[in-house]
Amino acid sequence: MSGENIVLGEQSPQPQPPKRRWFRARTIVWVLGAGFGLLVLMNLLFPDLDLSTDDRIALIRVEGVILDSHETVGELKRFAENPSVKAIVLRIDSPGGGVVPSQEIHDAVQRVRTKNNKAVIASMGSVAASGGYYIAAATDRIMANPGTLTGSIGVIMEMANVEGLLQKIGVEGVVVKSGKYKDVGSPLRKMSDEERALLQSVMDDVHKQFIEAVAEGRAMEVASVQALADGRIFTGRQAKDAKLVDELGDLDDAIQLAADVVGIEGEPKVVEPRRRFSLRELIESKLSAMFPKLDFHSGVSLKYLMAY
Repeated sequence: MSGENIVLGEQSPQPQPPKRRWFRARTIVWVLGAGFGLLVLMNLLFPDLDLSTDDRIALIRVEGVILDSHETVGELKRFAENPSVKAIVLRIDSPGGGVVPSQEIHDAVQRVRTKNNKAVIASMGSVAASGGYYIAAATDRIMANPGTLTGSIGVIMEMANVEGLLQKIGVEGVVVKSGKYKDVGSPLRKMSDEERALLQSVMDDVHKQFIEAVAEGRAMEVASVQALADGRIFTGRQAKDAKLVDELGDLDDAIQLAADVVGIEGEPKVVEPRRRFSLRELIESKLSAMFPKLDFHSGVSLKYLMAY
């Protein structure tokens, strides 16, 4: 072709069509979103999933009035079965609570020590009394701050008698029952001497269970514990003198003690249970914030609880 010069060379890159660029960007967004969603789902379904092989100390907190044992018992079981957790520190900051949940946590601690062969160290906070001390008695060692309030080895049962109030406002309480003692502890009438003796026998038996648990856990004579089990409270320093506590120290000291017991060198790594997401708890917390909680309990209720 005359008069025309044809130059062969590299062609400049053609820009990608807008549709292809949008597809690639959308794919990246979807992949990132799916990865994030998978992480969230794994955290919800397996909050305690631990792929690390480093030796560590687990920290479980028992705080406030003990009303239920389910969460604490579950945390003890999960950490007991985790091979990377070599010991557990139980941080107790509680005045006690219900007899049964206190006993269930106590028994769970014993299972961790005997069945799983793991050390459990109790660290006492501001208060670790009554049911809080009942739980601590099941551990290998107890460490308290000098000013911790502890002890209060005893049982309490509180009931109200509103018979006089009802008479003043013209209300009559009516009870239909099938047995002589079916309404024992009723707030609608005065308690008889016979009923009081019946409840006292129940109290004495539950108190005896407390004393025996402390005697076993602390390797003390039952008579020695009984002399301290009149409901009195102790400071951490007084409790150490009475052999109810092993050592004085704070939470960090208790964690270091746990590490020393199981032979972890250097600063121990600590792991705490992650809270599971609960829609029910979320709704209940919102409702409790919106409406006042009315808690009127009638009847018999035994408590390992330090009275304020």
